[in-house]
Amino acid sequence: MSTQKPDTQNLTLVQAVRDGLKSEMHRDEDVLVLGEDVGKNGGVFRATEGLYEEFGEDRVIDTPLAESGIVGTSIGMAAYGLRPVPEIQFSGFMYPAFDQIVSHAARLRNRSRGRFSCPMVVRAPYGGGIRAPEHHSESKEAIYVHEAGLKVVVPSTPYDTKGLLAASIRDPDPVIFLEPKLIYRAFRGDVPEEPYTVELGEAAVRREGADVSVFTWGAMTRPTLSAAESVADDGIDCEVVDMRTLSPMDTDTLLASFEKTGRAVVVHEAPKTGGLAGEITATIQEEALYYQEAPIERVTGFDVPYPLYALEDYYMPEDTRIEEAIRETVAF
Repeated sequence: MSTQKPDTQNLTLVQAVRDGLKSEMHRDEDVLVLGEDVGKNGGVFRATEGLYEEFGEDRVIDTPLAESGIVGTSIGMAAYGLRPVPEIQFSGFMYPAFDQIVSHAARLRNRSRGRFSCPMVVRAPYGGGIRAPEHHSESKEAIYVHEAGLKVVVPSTPYDTKGLLAASIRDPDPVIFLEPKLIYRAFRGDVPEEPYTVELGEAAVRREGADVSVFTWGAMTRPTLSAAESVADDGIDCEVVDMRTLSPMDTDTLLASFEKTGRAVVVHEAPKTGGLAGEITATIQEEALYYQEAPIERVTGFDVPYPLYALEDYYMPEDTRIEEAIRETVAF
């Protein structure tokens, strides 16, 4: 007999995306979805499946293969009161729309001195691990974090996905919503049926610990938690912090965790140079240096183009690399 509460659903992460879109489209008729194949086909990962049939072609809009046009059109819609959610099929395809995102969406409020805002959420599957080519697998979140005026969100659980997506859609400013496709269907979690939000700018402590803080996000949260459990057998007590929102970053939770443990490891699958692990490390150095007991370790992807199949598992951080960094930090 099932013990699941009647007001929750057991969803995968990609199902939570669909449920979040559906809930917000019911809640607010100004919310609409647009992108390549998001309508009749339901999207390349089926994240918008069924929305076209439910809301019609005026609110679920199939577009040409033209990322600049998709985002540029969305900016115009947002400036005049709608809340568009454009989908880019893969985050590596966002570069043709980069000018629209950073030169217009991110600057519209400042440029117009508050006359206009840009309540728009650019959704994109991102990250590796599914045996796709380079432009389908890269992780370039740091590019968007660098741009003032953008919020950047990366969920790691079905519950957070729906709640963070709803909060992003309701936000008055543009949000880059990166969905780790490696875990689109990797596991399920309880998700409330009713609309709800998870506040932007708040990290989540996924595991309490006292010896070392491990900061991560997106698909890297699961191998990080697995590594934390493995080193626990040797008496190492890890705290795992899922940053969730990369801009604005929750520095209060970041620093509170580090001040408790005095040691840190940062895990992300983006390349090391210029990656957000460097920003997190610098923040700790500036704000909590006197608490530091060991050098901060970074476990990241490599400074190379994203590799093809044979080397993909080696490129991405996995349990063993994370465990080694944790052990080295604690042993220092």
